[in-house]
Amino acid sequence: MANPVPVPQALLDFIKRGKKFLVLGHKEPDGDCIGSQLALSSVLRRLGKEAIPCSAGPFKRPEIGPYQERCILHIGAQEREGAWVLIMDCWALYRTGDLAAALEGLPQAIIDHHASGAYAEGTSEGVRYIDPTAPSVTFMTLGIIEALGLSPTKEEAELLLFGLCTDTGFFRHIDEQGAETFEYAARMIRGGASPKQVFQRIHGGKSLNSRILMGIMLSRVQVYFEGSLLLTTESYEDTQRFGLEGRDSDTLYQVLQAVRGVEAIVIIRQETPENCTVGLRSRDRVNVAEIAAQFGGGGHKNAAGCSIPGDIEAIRLQILRAFEDKRSLGPYSLSLP
Repeated sequence: MANPVPVPQALLDFIKRGKKFLVLGHKEPDGDCIGSQLALSSVLRRLGKEAIPCSAGPFKRPEIGPYQERCILHIGAQEREGAWVLIMDCWALYRTGDLAAALEGLPQAIIDHHASGAYAEGTSEGVRYIDPTAPSVTFMTLGIIEALGLSPTKEEAELLLFGLCTDTGFFRHIDEQGAETFEYAARMIRGGASPKQVFQRIHGGKSLNSRILMGIMLSRVQVYFEGSLLLTTESYEDTQRFGLEGRDSDTLYQVLQAVRGVEAIVIIRQETPENCTVGLRSRDRVNVAEIAAQFGGGGHKNAAGCSIPGDIEAIRLQILRAFEDKRSLGPYSLSLP
């Protein structure tokens, strides 16, 4: 990565001027989202502010389930009164889910590292801190903490490292330009965070059902574009049988990306009878964020996702056509109806 984008003075002034903050992230939060929300909320309280972490959920990922009780799921008149808003790990209000309507008319600032946010329009206060080169929003949050003249507490450092490790795949997505990422991680560790404990939180404690479901999904893998794209599915019946705790997407992506010649991975899940979520991963040259954006989703060049109305078969064809249109996977031997 390049040198981090400096923390804007406008954001520091926003934080200093406000007395009460609603601290939000995107719907279906991950470790980076909830880690940055809770760490910054803790910092705000140390500064004498009132901070209310908010999330539309759902808290699907087993590693973040314990954090749900630390967030409010609905914003009422009492929470809105006198509140300013910090939106983390997403650049658009609609990404906060059902909470978006409650934010109208409140002063807002956005903190995000998704490239799409760099081209978004400003908020009502015009405060945006967007750094597409940052590996995570918790990385950016550490910069905010230090720009405020503070150091992270042990709990804050743990939350920050949790988010950093989530978005970097425990550093396996960091290339030769990533020295700054490790320097930030070192500061988190000096603050009291344990990489060993973070790894265990993310990858340990999996259920037997998660291994069984992974085996089923591996058995369903379909190969496209002469082996450069692998696609698998999770049916609605699978979800009912194994539950959300049966999922271990990160490990499944790792297993599939280890296949020789693979450039992109697609996982389609029938979340409800009417709607699917689609997870997209790639190695280097395929920008899956562009694919996700076509369906109202987003993410990073090599990790993105979206939610699409319909069933697995219809969405499979839509996604494959999108890859075909991008001409990003080499030889196109696939014939689609």
